[in-house]
Amino acid sequence: MDISKMRNIGISAHIDSGKTTLSERILFYCDKIHTIHEVRGKDGVGAVMDNMELERERGITIQSASTQVKWKDHTFNVIDTPGHVDFTVEVERSLRVLDGAILVLCSVGGVQSQSITVDRQLKRYHVPRIAFVNKCDRTGANPFKVCMQLREKLGLNSHMMEIPIGLEDKLEGVVDLVSMKAIYFEGESGTELRYAEIPAHLKADADKYREQLLDAASMFSDELMEAMLEDAVTEDMINAAIRKGTLAEQFVPVFLGSAYKNKGIQPLLDGVVKFLPNPTEVKNYALDLDKNEERVELTCDASAPCVSLGFKLEDGQYGQLTYVRVYQGTIKKGEELYNTRSRKKFKVGRLVRMSSATMEDINEGVPGDIVALFGIDCASGDTFCGGGLNYAMTSMFVPNPVISLSITPKDKKAADQMAKALNRFTREDPTFQTYVDPESNQTIIKGMGELHLDVYVERMRREYKCDVETGMPQVAYRETITQQADFNYTHKKQTGGSGQYGRVAGFMEPIADKDYEFVDNIKGGTIPNEYIPSCDKGFRASLHKGSLIGFPIVGVKCTINDGQYHPVDSSDIAFQLAAQGAFREAYAKARPCIMEPIMKVTIEGPTEFQGNIFGAINQRRGIIVSSTEDGNFSRVESEVPLSEMFGFSTILRSLTQGKAEFSMEFEKYGKVPNAISETLIADYQEKKRKEQQSK
Repeated sequence: MDISKMRNIGISAHIDSGKTTLSERILFYCDKIHTIHEVRGKDGVGAVMDNMELERERGITIQSASTQVKWKDHTFNVIDTPGHVDFTVEVERSLRVLDGAILVLCSVGGVQSQSITVDRQLKRYHVPRIAFVNKCDRTGANPFKVCMQLREKLGLNSHMMEIPIGLEDKLEGVVDLVSMKAIYFEGESGTELRYAEIPAHLKADADKYREQLLDAASMFSDELMEAMLEDAVTEDMINAAIRKGTLAEQFVPVFLGSAYKNKGIQPLLDGVVKFLPNPTEVKNYALDLDKNEERVELTCDASAPCVSLGFKLEDGQYGQLTYVRVYQGTIKKGEELYNTRSRKKFKVGRLVRMSSATMEDINEGVPGDIVALFGIDCASGDTFCGGGLNYAMTSMFVPNPVISLSITPKDKKAADQMAKALNRFTREDPTFQTYVDPESNQTIIKGMGELHLDVYVERMRREYKCDVETGMPQVAYRETITQQADFNYTHKKQTGGSGQYGRVAGFMEPIADKDYEFVDNIKGGTIPNEYIPSCDKGFRASLHKGSLIGFPIVGVKCTINDGQYHPVDSSDIAFQLAAQGAFREAYAKARPCIMEPIMKVTIEGPTEFQGNIFGAINQRRGIIVSSTEDGNFSRVESEVPLSEMFGFSTILRSLTQGKAEFSMEFEKYGKVPNAISETLIADYQEKKRKEQQSK
């Protein structure tokens, strides 16, 4: 395979911009499929790239799907990615391994919230892109406005490569500003292209936009600039200049059309060939683990030792499937590779090329190729090397989960299946995490949003026949004291034979920066040295469960300065119990209070929604710490109680038209307001009463 004729492209966009519809048309025009199906699967089939039943029902993409197609004499590896912010890791891992991208925009909605997020991701991985303004057949379509938004909102140097012939329901075709020809898409499914002269009423517009295109492109080519002065511009000169600007991420060609109406797709595919890079034109680096992580540039040489990255795991009906991007060398069937993270060697058994859910067996994967391996034990983001190399590819960015739910299986069988499902999902998706809360003993799942967790709970029901109940997770409260209190407690117990005796006296006080401290101020041996650790043990045991709401106690300093022992009846257990009694006595007098986790919440979004963001924080008992503005973007840092943050991601999206995102991490514990504290105590007492009645 000629590597210079290969393109690895991703299709990224905001929700409902038409990514999957576009990828369906690309498959059709490249003769990969012979009939076109629609996304929501009204005909009972659904789009090829949405192969999960859940995706077809909801009409959304949940997992990125990969396929390989041929366009003219070029090979494309295409990945269709989700638009929802909840599945953002699918976009991250796809962009990590792609060389170029098609940024799809709705001609009515323009640059939307997820377009901003996707653009940030493209810039993070330095992926050159071309833009496709889709849905030009919709009422209110305005591709010129969208091109301006790309400049204003995303700061991209975007220029029209085409102008539309008619808009909305009158969309007939496009005018190519490079060849200055009108292109009409005729025949069934728009397969026949008819080239004609530009309609007279569009001639002036075409000249105006071509002039703008040439001015922008000439900044990347002295040859084109000179040719413009001499009026000797050729198509090849324009294309070469635009390609140079696009590869340098300083120019974005804008194509337009309607994927649903089969218009404008073939010129877009030609644009991918002309302007997006082949694997040899992208610089990829690995870290040499034997040389203190020194950066090494990889070459697209098929005979060099193999370096490849496993960027996505999928558990299919035949076992674990690992999607791999080959950066250097060749992966061959039967060859031995080395996983540099787990430091284990494995043999390449079955090597396949994926086309959404169907697969085709192959014997080798060349540099730049995206293939899949079967049945190897690895994690998402592992590097596989051959020829004795010990390299690691730089990892992708994984955002932290922001929302959590508790899940409870309905019966024993469901519990076993739930464990299997959680094990698989956490391996596949780094943003989906699970743990058992030691305090409430609940299984907690964490993810990027309510839809994200909803989809996984639904997948458990369907794929594992596992019924679970979901509920709000318990906030990890704490108890503490607010003033000093004395204790003087005697523990006496007389049974047959030797009894138990121990007296402990001293005081308890609040301490700021520690959970617990023990001070021994015993003088004159009133408590023998061998029993001092027993007192400490008794105090520590009392910290596990407070009397207000049954949560652990923190911030307590216990000092003992007096006591008494009995030469026969005193023992280790007697002083432990004396210390526990002393702790209970003093704790009740030390004005205990409830503490709650305070989270550091950082919200980023357009400045126009800053007022809404401030309001949302204030409503949640939050304190705004700082607010900074950078152009049209503002960043608000605040401290908000965790108990007020449930469901916040959905509320924030509705307040900011989905344009803001937030991250949350634990900051400190803070005192709960009295009104909430009283409610919590009342709930705890009621729960205790019910437990006693049931006994």
